[in-house]
Amino acid sequence: MGLISEAAFRLAVLVGLVGLAACSPAEKPQRLDQPKRIISLDYCADQYVLKLAPREHILAVSPDAEKTFSYMRGYAKGLRQIRPQAEDVLVLQPDLVVRSYGGGPNVTAFVERIGTPVLQIDAAHDLDGVRNTIAAVAEGLGQQARGAAVIAEMDARLAALRALPDAPAALYTTPAGVTSGPGTLVHEMLRAAGLANFQREPGWRSLPLERLAHEQPDLVAAVIWGATNHDDNWSAARHPIARQQLRERPVVSLEGAWVACGGWFLLDAIEALAVTGRGEAP
Repeated sequence: MGLISEAAFRLAVLVGLVGLAACSPAEKPQRLDQPKRIISLDYCADQYVLKLAPREHILAVSPDAEKTFSYMRGYAKGLRQIRPQAEDVLVLQPDLVVRSYGGGPNVTAFVERIGTPVLQIDAAHDLDGVRNTIAAVAEGLGQQARGAAVIAEMDARLAALRALPDAPAALYTTPAGVTSGPGTLVHEMLRAAGLANFQREPGWRSLPLERLAHEQPDLVAAVIWGATNHDDNWSAARHPIARQQLRERPVVSLEGAWVACGGWFLLDAIEALAVTGRGEAP
């Protein structure tokens, strides 16, 4: 199919789909017990699909599936990649679309009106939320046993961590100079590693430079994004106080793929933090 004819074909498909959506009932389509033509629309959804679905059931993944911040990037090699756009998705006729944020806020309603079910992955804010997400996605994929195995391994790794007598204070930081306090999954990650969160204010905030000038954490948990690890010249991470902390305190380098999306892979970060918190060599 030539470039012009392919573009015309896609346009015809899109026009037809829009017309079909306009006259379709607003009922939610029923999911199959075990879908076999699965598409994921973003790299957070990719992680769950690549981990829980049989490879032969995966029709396509997002363009970010092989990026360095994708934990399951090795499993994505050789799979079709598509943009999270309606015509690209629906022309493949999937029987399930899995998404976290891919395709924008209106994609779920549009895809469902065409008759394709959508499995939404919401953000987890604690480890129980991660467990619930794993179980929910596994059920949606018809892979409950795989989901249960992932949760069991996650719990076994958590149980193997020894409690620390005095919780060292850890400061979490990103290349952009952002940290995270209570009410976030990062906060729960630090607690699971036996650490106290140096950041007391809830939610996501800039590094507390004024406090750092007279009070220091015991260690720094620094996220590394690899090739995408670009510092903002105006970020708090470039301030002399922040740079001094990175020089003078033990630093745990956390791969971006461990923390980019809430999932079982957060255990890699928790274990790395726990090792440094106990004063052991990584």
